[in-house]
Amino acid sequence: MQWETVIGLEIHAQLATHSKIFSGASTAYGAEPNTQACLVSLGYPGVLPVLNREVVVMAARFGMAIGANVSQRSVFARKNYFYPDLPKGYQISQLELPIVEGGHIDIVLEDGTEKRINLTRAHLEEDAGKSMHENMEGQTGIDLNRAGTPLLEIVSEPELSSAKEAVAYMRRIHQLVRYIGISDGNMQEGSFRCDANVSVRPVAQAELGTRAELKNLNSFRFIEKAINLEVERQIELIEDGGKVVQETRLYDSDRDETRSMRSKEEANDYRYFPDPDLLPVVLDDEFLQAARESLPELPQAKAQRFMSEYSLKAADVELLTAARATADYFEAVTAEIDDPKMAANWVSGELSAALNRDNLEIEVSKIDAASLAGLLKRIQDNTISGKIAKDVFAAMWEEGGDADSIIDSKGLKQITDTGALETIVDQVIADNPDQVEQFRAGKEKVLGFLVGQIMKASQGKANPGQVNQILRTKLST
Repeated sequence: MQWETVIGLEIHAQLATHSKIFSGASTAYGAEPNTQACLVSLGYPGVLPVLNREVVVMAARFGMAIGANVSQRSVFARKNYFYPDLPKGYQISQLELPIVEGGHIDIVLEDGTEKRINLTRAHLEEDAGKSMHENMEGQTGIDLNRAGTPLLEIVSEPELSSAKEAVAYMRRIHQLVRYIGISDGNMQEGSFRCDANVSVRPVAQAELGTRAELKNLNSFRFIEKAINLEVERQIELIEDGGKVVQETRLYDSDRDETRSMRSKEEANDYRYFPDPDLLPVVLDDEFLQAARESLPELPQAKAQRFMSEYSLKAADVELLTAARATADYFEAVTAEIDDPKMAANWVSGELSAALNRDNLEIEVSKIDAASLAGLLKRIQDNTISGKIAKDVFAAMWEEGGDADSIIDSKGLKQITDTGALETIVDQVIADNPDQVEQFRAGKEKVLGFLVGQIMKASQGKANPGQVNQILRTKLST
């Protein structure tokens, strides 16, 4: 039997606020356990939650960015369950009236075609604490620093058909929340994670299969591996005569397997009801207009503009617009040198390689946009060659300083004086009579050897364009 996979993702993006969703407690990462657990998040008697306005702004911006309906009236509810890292006994979330409904994300498939994935909703909620198992010697510790941290839960329709599609969709959401400045998307710190609802069904069957939910996947690699493992498990189970049960499963990256955690609960199991301590959130037209005006240029719009305005290829644009900071850096360089292709090559080439090697984000690059533009200007005015420019870039990266000072201190200025170049060319011709005769006999490839000898004799300082012109002229006479 042929099977098809059906996947829906629930992505949890931590919103980039300085304080929690219902209190003024800090959301800074890395604090000592339980030092940021406030009385509101712990549910102490007599304390009341107060909604952080900024989380509403961020949720509205996300809804507008995906073409969704941003509800002018939304309601917070209590989701009741017991767990050690939830001291209140309930989590404040949204159910029947979320702040964002609908919308879509377009992903690019492996064959280059686009597929539209519709979203069901995106709603605000508070995070719970965290259970700690490492170095606890058979015990479990509870860190409540995350309790009350603002989350936007982004729920897709079950329209993803493979693990690769799920990763492409999640990458697009990850890119978007960072572009519009509502989340740092740091997966290592838990700022961006997802649950995947996975099921299989016979090809052409309309009815969905029974789904299993894979919890707390926090890397693109783990998402793909976990989904593929779960699909394989379900197909084998059904073909062996068993039945898939609706449950929550955990992906164990060490053992590379999924395993059952608990039976899957339904919404009514949590006894949702409107939170009596929080009024409905009502947004007026002025609020929504301000949120809309705060949106930056979105990734796909920026990519289209880069292709049309700068005449760049789609592959170049994909790299340059992957992150908003990279796109801004590229445009800052282009504004200085008026050569988009050169700027694109250096940003996606030398700069990207250096950042990856040192595991740095472009925001903290050792060479800023103005300094890179200064280096590229020296290529444009023939002060140095492109080859020497790479050496200068490496020195700027490791030692600091601007391009001009490094070029001067290391004596790297390009030789452009025609008389000096002709002297070197004449000497190379005299030293290599066999290769000269081969070239004159029609072996064009020999020219590369002779150019290499000239560059070697000039210690790489000869202008390659002039060298080629002078050499060809002398060899043809």
